[in-house]
Amino acid sequence: MYPSTERLVILDADGTTVDAFGAIERTFAHHGMAIGDLARFQKRRHLFKYLGGLKEFPANLKRQIGKQRRRQLIATLTEVYRAEARLFPGIPELIGALIAAPGIRVGLVTRNITHEPAETLRLLFLRHDIDAAALDFLVSVPLGEAKTGHFRAVRERLGINPARAYVCGDEHKDYLAAIATGMHPFIVSYGFEDHRRLTERFEVPEEVISRTPQELSARVRHGLDLAAPTAEAPVRNDGEPAHSIG
Repeated sequence: MYPSTERLVILDADGTTVDAFGAIERTFAHHGMAIGDLARFQKRRHLFKYLGGLKEFPANLKRQIGKQRRRQLIATLTEVYRAEARLFPGIPELIGALIAAPGIRVGLVTRNITHEPAETLRLLFLRHDIDAAALDFLVSVPLGEAKTGHFRAVRERLGINPARAYVCGDEHKDYLAAIATGMHPFIVSYGFEDHRRLTERFEVPEEVISRTPQELSARVRHGLDLAAPTAEAPVRNDGEPAHSIG
């Protein structure tokens, strides 16, 4: 029925593997704007996330009028991603383990908004000693386009049974796209949508949500029978990762 017996792991970039909030916060600060804290950032709709939220919105809007200002923001965000942005603690080790594991195909399906996202992520991963060329795929999804078709296309191209396929993401749309394509979702609540929004508003099951990058790493490793790392990155008392940019 399926030509391959391999397993598939589709990773998201922003908010799941990459500390996107830290990169956006630093970009806004470079242009004299404030984006607010992570808790408020997670509660906003997409427009408000990139304009800084209701409290900061009027001042930010004045600074962003016109296409030229938006181009400057994207250019700065691209520079920050390529030179400063970080993968979350434990994620480089997880990606390395997935790449090295026999019988597992792994790659990225991302809606990253920087210039030339593939090159941006290649440079970001390289700073974490990960060769992006070792990934099996890197798909850039245009803004406003659903990931569902891209998930399905990757799986079908590789000939993998959807029951042996996994999707890691940080938004309810990632969850819905995974379910729609018959794949198992690993959803995180430390990215663009918080735990309460995911569970109460969109009814994402508690059982598939990881609150920290370390928990995501542990879930994926357990689900795919990968050995645990020798040492985990520290976690603060509030359960959030100790590392943060900005």
